[in-house]
Amino acid sequence: MKFIDQATIFVAAGKGGDGHLSFRREKYVPKGGPDGGNGGKGGDVIFLVDPHLTTLLDFHYVNKYTAKNGQPGGKNQMYGKDGENLIIKVPQGTVVYNADTNEQLADLSEPNQSYTVAKGGNGGFGNAMFATATNQTPRFSNPGLPGESFNITLELKLLADVGIVGFPNVGKSTLISVISAAKPKIADYAFTTLVPNLGIVKIADTENYTVADIPGLIEGASEGRGLGLQFLRHIERTTILLFMIDSFSYDPVSDYNILKEELKQYNPSLLQKKRVICFSRIDAVTEDGLKAIKKCKFEDDVPVYFISSVVNKGIDELKYVLWNIIKEDKNK
Repeated sequence: MKFIDQATIFVAAGKGGDGHLSFRREKYVPKGGPDGGNGGKGGDVIFLVDPHLTTLLDFHYVNKYTAKNGQPGGKNQMYGKDGENLIIKVPQGTVVYNADTNEQLADLSEPNQSYTVAKGGNGGFGNAMFATATNQTPRFSNPGLPGESFNITLELKLLADVGIVGFPNVGKSTLISVISAAKPKIADYAFTTLVPNLGIVKIADTENYTVADIPGLIEGASEGRGLGLQFLRHIERTTILLFMIDSFSYDPVSDYNILKEELKQYNPSLLQKKRVICFSRIDAVTEDGLKAIKKCKFEDDVPVYFISSVVNKGIDELKYVLWNIIKEDKNK
């Protein structure tokens, strides 16, 4: 299935039904009073989280959604039927914005969470509602009110505990394929990953966490270069940022600082998250190369690990380090 994480749609709630204008016509009652009923309320437009959905692809095929109108009132003070609500299912992690004002309306991050995005119009009053002691035969009724309508932007942000960031082709996809059941495309060239991948890392029968791998960042990503920038929203919810650095990099510290700067330019709050650094492809590094890597100076509070996804070196240690950080954060 094609991965789509942003869409703009139009939603319109239903119009309220018109009030009815009529008078009783009963045998032996030549001048019956008003008996027009009220119109029904228009249907609402409601977003509902469906945990089984993983993309906004459907909204690229259908981009206009309208709830049912309320039915008009009838004789004998019969109320019109309310319009049926329109339920629109969205993936967990969908953020709803008013497309015209860019105001965030809802963050649908919980299973089965719902949000009424457009309310249906109230039904109009029938003429029976207007009868008074001084006007016992009102000859007017109300029309139903229009429902709300909006242009809406939907933005999907993956729900992951760990976000993996790094330059293209440093082994992010290989790592996620080793520590989880995810099977991303893996090849020895840059930009193999074209969309985010999400994997579940199992620790025990009832304990696990999720990891997101996004397309590689390059210097200048915050200015639109490369592919990674458009997917950075998918690591905004994470607890940990895992910085992957190639063990064969000429300047690992510079790589790390470039990655941090691109994240900062996108959203400074990303750098407030807990960070872990890991060097990939450590199995292919010589002893002298490893000694040089270990001399690299990063922040004192950022732990550094050395892994090889190919020979499974350091993988279990990294898995449990991440898990312990996640547990510690959740217990705060």
